Amino acid sequence: MNLLLFIMVLVISFIIVRIGAIAFQLTGLEWSLSKFQALSCFTGTGFTTKEAELVTANRQRRRIASILIVLGHAGLVTMIATFANSLRPSSITDKLAIPFFNLGVPNSLLPWINLAVIVVAIYVIYKVFTNTKFAQKLTNVLRHRIVKQDIVKPVSFEELVVATGGYGISQIHVRKDSRILNKTLFESGLKSLDIVVLAIVRHGETMPNPPAEIPILLNDQLVCFGRLDNIRDRFCTPLE
Repeated sequence: MNLLLFIMVLVISFIIVRIGAIAFQLTGLEWSLSKFQALSCFTGTGFTTKEAELVTANRQRRRIASILIVLGHAGLVTMIATFANSLRPSSITDKLAIPFFNLGVPNSLLPWINLAVIVVAIYVIYKVFTNTKFAQKLTNVLRHRIVKQDIVKPVSFEELVVATGGYGISQIHVRKDSRILNKTLFESGLKSLDIVVLAIVRHGETMPNPPAEIPILLNDQLVCFGRLDNIRDRFCTPLE
C-alpha cells in the first residue's frame, strides 16, 4: 500500500509541476523559464535565480508560486513517509501479501526488492513524462482545461529575460484587439513608455532594429526591451 501511494504521489507531483509551468506561461513567461520556475517552486530548490524577479514582481505569479511551494512541501513529506514505510519488511509482507515473496524470499530481502521497484518506477515515470509526444499531449490537455476554467488569465506578451531595476526583454504578440495594431512604431507611443522595439518577427522573418515609420501588423511579434511593468500594463490582455 505504501509503495503504491509513493508511486501515486510521484505521478501527481509531475502533473502538478506541469500545471504550474503552464500557469506561469499563460501569465507571460517563456516556456523553458516557466518549467524551471515551476520545478524550483515545487521542490524548493534553485528559486533564488535572477529570473525569479519575473515571478516575485507579478501578483498572479506569486500566487501560483505560493501554491506550488505548499503542494511541494506536502508532497515531499508524503513521499518521504511512504518511502520509509515501504522499506519496512512488516509493512510489505502484511499489506502487499505477495505469496511468492512470503514463501520464497527471506524477509530481510523484501526491503531491497521494494527499493528496486521504487527505482524502476521512478525511471519509468520520468521517461514517460519527459517523452516529447506524451508531454505535449498532456500539456495541451491541461492548458485547455486551465483556460476553459478561467483559472489563469492568459496574456498577449511573453517575458523572456529580466535585467535589473524592473527592466527586461519581452515578446509582444500583436492581436486584433491590440492598441498598437496598424500604427507605426512612432505612432504606437512605445518609446514614451520606455519600451524599445529591438526586432519585429513577421511571417517567420526577423526585421532587426526596425525604423520608426514601419507599420505594426496583425500577428506581428515585437521583441522589446523596457520596463516590464509598462509592458504588462499595456499588453496584459486576454488571448483570443
